[in-house]
Amino acid sequence: MGATPSPDREPATVVREYYDALRNGEPLAPYFAADETTVKFGVSEMLTGGDTVREGLRDQTATTTAWHVDSRNLVVDRTGDAAWFADDVFLAWTDSDRGTRFEFDTRWSGTLVADAGWQFVGMHVSTAEAF
Repeated sequence: MGATPSPDREPATVVREYYDALRNGEPLAPYFAADETTVKFGVSEMLTGGDTVREGLRDQTATTTAWHVDSRNLVVDRTGDAAWFADDVFLAWTDSDRGTRFEFDTRWSGTLVADAGWQFVGMHVSTAEAF
């Protein structure tokens, strides 16, 4: 996609577009608000602040390949300019620096706001598996 998600899209569409961008190795940073209160918890890291989140996502895109994102139970709701989601996602990728393939059943949740187009202000991705 490469641009800020449009406020014309429903939040569920933005979440699905994010999954597509992840699969396709496209820029992920535009999906996250630049606010200092933006936070992203990944399987192995915690990023706080819009600039830090965006930089972390740029690094992730540069050092990973062959993403598989299989959404199994996406639920999304909204009220006004706020939305939230949860999902069970099979997630796999290859760390191109180490040449290692990772695969996890993950749990996702997050919050989006429509201030400048629907963007994530919080995202949490976790797994019950040992990493």
